[in-house]
Amino acid sequence: MSKIDIGISESDRSEVAHGLKKLLADSYTLYLQTHNFHWNVEGPQFRELHLMFEEHYTELAEAVDEIAERIRTLGVAAPGTYKAFAELSAIEEVDGVPEATEMVRLLTHGHEQVVKTCRESLKLAQGADDESSAALIGDRMRVHEKTAWMLRATLPK
Repeated sequence: MSKIDIGISESDRSEVAHGLKKLLADSYTLYLQTHNFHWNVEGPQFRELHLMFEEHYTELAEAVDEIAERIRTLGVAAPGTYKAFAELSAIEEVDGVPEATEMVRLLTHGHEQVVKTCRESLKLAQGADDESSAALIGDRMRVHEKTAWMLRATLPK
């Protein structure tokens, strides 16, 4: 590949890309978890949750592509294996099939974790004066904050 000259040093691009790799891993892990819950949810809220989870995993599928492409734009290889995602992600996989309310709690926690990862990555992007990555991360943070709120709103008081 030819030299990248976008006004961000190679070391800063590498550091920002590493933060984005964590965001990608969290997003992909949350995508898988949400898709799993979409397939396996049962109970009185089945239709509502089934459709909501579908909206969420569809949005996440688009997001992972955007994040991976930003990593590539910075000149770094994007992770793309379950092993790499497991090593990078702060979201733990769930064994078995929890009941619907627990699914909502787990997904809420997952979205909140992605927000925390966004905050860490945002600091790196801002420190590197990487407005493009910062904008992407900020957009992702807003989506996950809103999604966590919507999920919390479905939980019993």
